[in-house]
Amino acid sequence: MKASQFFVSTLKEAPADAEVVSHKLMMRAGMIKRLGAGIYNYMPMGLRVIRKVEKIIREEMDAAGAIECLMPVIQPAELWQETGRFDKMGPELLRVKDRHGRDFIVQPTSEEVITDIARQELRSYRQLPKNFYHIQTKFRDERRPRFGVMRGREFTMKDAYSFDRDVAAAGRSYDNMYAAYCKIFDRLGLQYRAVAADTGAIGGDRSHEFQVIAEAGEDAIVYCPTSDYAANIELAEGLALTASRGAATQALAKTPTPGKSTCEDVAALLGLPLAQTVKSLVLATDELDKDGVVTKTQVWLLLVRGDHDLNEVKAGKVEGLKGGFRFATMGEIESRFGCKPGYLGPIGAKDVRIVADRTVANMADFVCGANELDFHLTGVNWGRDLPEPDLVADIRNVVAGDPSPDGKGVLAIQRGIEVGQVFYLGTKYSAAMNASFLDENGKPALMEMGCYGIGVTRILGAAIEQNNDARGIVWPDSIAPFTVVLCPIGMDRSDEVKTVAFRLYDEIKGLGIDVLLDDRGERPGAMFADWELIGIPHRVVLGDRGLKEGLVEYQGRRDEAATKLAVGEVVGHLKGLLKL
Repeated sequence: MKASQFFVSTLKEAPADAEVVSHKLMMRAGMIKRLGAGIYNYMPMGLRVIRKVEKIIREEMDAAGAIECLMPVIQPAELWQETGRFDKMGPELLRVKDRHGRDFIVQPTSEEVITDIARQELRSYRQLPKNFYHIQTKFRDERRPRFGVMRGREFTMKDAYSFDRDVAAAGRSYDNMYAAYCKIFDRLGLQYRAVAADTGAIGGDRSHEFQVIAEAGEDAIVYCPTSDYAANIELAEGLALTASRGAATQALAKTPTPGKSTCEDVAALLGLPLAQTVKSLVLATDELDKDGVVTKTQVWLLLVRGDHDLNEVKAGKVEGLKGGFRFATMGEIESRFGCKPGYLGPIGAKDVRIVADRTVANMADFVCGANELDFHLTGVNWGRDLPEPDLVADIRNVVAGDPSPDGKGVLAIQRGIEVGQVFYLGTKYSAAMNASFLDENGKPALMEMGCYGIGVTRILGAAIEQNNDARGIVWPDSIAPFTVVLCPIGMDRSDEVKTVAFRLYDEIKGLGIDVLLDDRGERPGAMFADWELIGIPHRVVLGDRGLKEGLVEYQGRRDEAATKLAVGEVVGHLKGLLKL
């Protein structure tokens, strides 16, 4: 490709609304242009990256035995009503009506459509297993789209769906996709971790996220540096930090703490470690009648150590809270505790179920609210001063230095950007939509399903967050818009420069290398700045002065300085670097 025939449009400064590094650099490099909130045009330079990502995904999905199809962006609401997701998904699901007033949705994912295909086409155990995938536009009506392509409303995703005859076979399909994903992200050239994850709104009971390591990541990834343990912080298990509860050594005392409503302030006032305090969080669950009217409300007090935070995903798995919870209202709190938040505690609370985190359940002589303004209780002990908690559960976020659940070290935490996830769904969708097949005995059985997603356009943002410097983007070879750029200086004034540039261009292109010849006639500084901003991994510069000695300059995008090469060595040097 010659640059004069392509479209190169770079900016010196990022637009004011660009927040994270990837958003700024994609805008400056002319890869995307904003059309609306969370909606972007993918310009030619960015589209080349997308196509390379898609090619790698297709090759590995096909190699893993998946079959490509294409499902529509607009889907009939009836399918989503069968599974209940038409109402459950909330405002993120964009709903539209056609001219006849019939309901449709703009797809955020395609479980319903593919299950409808399976129930019509896969009728016998002999047709299983099957795995269908497509790469298609998705839309989720994000409340606050941000971070460019990483939290947009319209995006491209590869989603795949496996259908199996039993749980064991579904497990093999899951493992097959997990392995394929590892190959995909290895080939993309990204540093990533596969971590155990919560299944979220998709459902199912087994899931892994593929997280690209980057400081700008929204997710906290928990891992053990001395073992294979890794999990999203939503799922990472928090062990009790003391093996057993110590004996009481202090008397219960009501202690003045005027104006001190946080655990941090109370600990500082009393000269105690923050880890000796207990934090109170009040939730509520509602029972509804058939008309959706609240008939009963249960208030819950969740206790975590003062230096820990509540993990709402874990709380949602506690018996009694699984059906959904909310934070209690001020009226509900005052009626049960006789006090406003900031001084709440378990002693004297009325009609409240108490859930203690594992660590709190083993604490002795701890500090908590006294249910009275400006007072806390010190020397609190289970069994002596208050009954044992109704439930003990893991309800906190782990912190760095916690023991690893596998017993092989301590935990560390780093930031990550989720770019892919695999789920074992079981019969969640096949049961709702009656997707069954006839087994060996001629009896109907529900298909066991899995689903597997990769955020194609999100990978661009994640890759840039992980690979950038002060000059711009640093693409991995495999997904760069161009692999090599030839920068001839003064080509319009020198026949020799022009001749050598086109000869090298033809030789490199002949090897199947994605090469760009910059024939725009730009000054060297502007030329180099463009390609460093855009992130082309390999640059070859040639000019009259060097060619008089038979030399050109090669510089890798991460190299601090250029290397002089004989003209005849350039192609071989690139072949070695690209392992051709």
